[in-house]
Amino acid sequence: MSNWSETFQTLVMRFMEFLPNLVTALVVFFLGLYLAGVFAGMVHRALKQRKANPKILLLGSKITRWTVVTLGIIVALQQVNFNVTAFLTGLGIVGFTIGFALQDVSKNFIAGILILIQQPFDLGDAIQVSGFTGTVLAIDLRATELHTYDGEVVFIPNGEIFTNPITNYSRAARRRVNLNAGVAYESDLEKVRSVALKAIAQIPGLLIDPEPSLKFQAFGSSTVDLTIYYWIDTEITDLVTAKDVGLVAIKKAFEDAAIDMPYPTQRVYLEQ
Repeated sequence: MSNWSETFQTLVMRFMEFLPNLVTALVVFFLGLYLAGVFAGMVHRALKQRKANPKILLLGSKITRWTVVTLGIIVALQQVNFNVTAFLTGLGIVGFTIGFALQDVSKNFIAGILILIQQPFDLGDAIQVSGFTGTVLAIDLRATELHTYDGEVVFIPNGEIFTNPITNYSRAARRRVNLNAGVAYESDLEKVRSVALKAIAQIPGLLIDPEPSLKFQAFGSSTVDLTIYYWIDTEITDLVTAKDVGLVAIKKAFEDAAIDMPYPTQRVYLEQ
């Protein structure tokens, strides 16, 4: 009976010695929860003032909240003499093993976070990446959904997007159209230049600065090859429409001016 009493007294004494540390740990833990909410709100308001993407708002506030909560838990465990270093070492080994097994998933996840932070494109933007061209439908943490101009819906892993060049057509206020053509060798080249530049003046959204130009490029097999350069305002017309309208206008203008655009021909000599 005395042994049990001594044991009980020992436990009570140890608990009383442990109690202040436990109270301190609980205070630190709940303080960490409170500060996590405060800092998450501050980050959310700061990003909102900068008119950040809604996904960035959610991601930034969550990362801030869980970072502060994690730090609060670590400090609280230290108050009760918990071996945090050994725990983190074991957790790191487990995390390394899991990360190695899921390296593609983690790579896409981290790339998704970086894409959301850097914002190289937004929803609805027309982009070209990894050999695909289309409109962005969704940006998730694993993949980006793209609606191509062929009508296909493509999910591109964020890791592939982040490591490849991205062309964002929607952010280009103006674009240059290169239109190739060829005229007969007998043509008056200065007349060709004048007729072509006058023909493209009717293109919607055509910019006069930089000024449209026509450059003769090479002597082809049956034509003198040329390229017409002109810039367009992408808010008024798109690249495909500008090229279509320009091609139709130049062909009609050449026909009206009797400028020949011959087919490829070959001259064959027969000897007796």
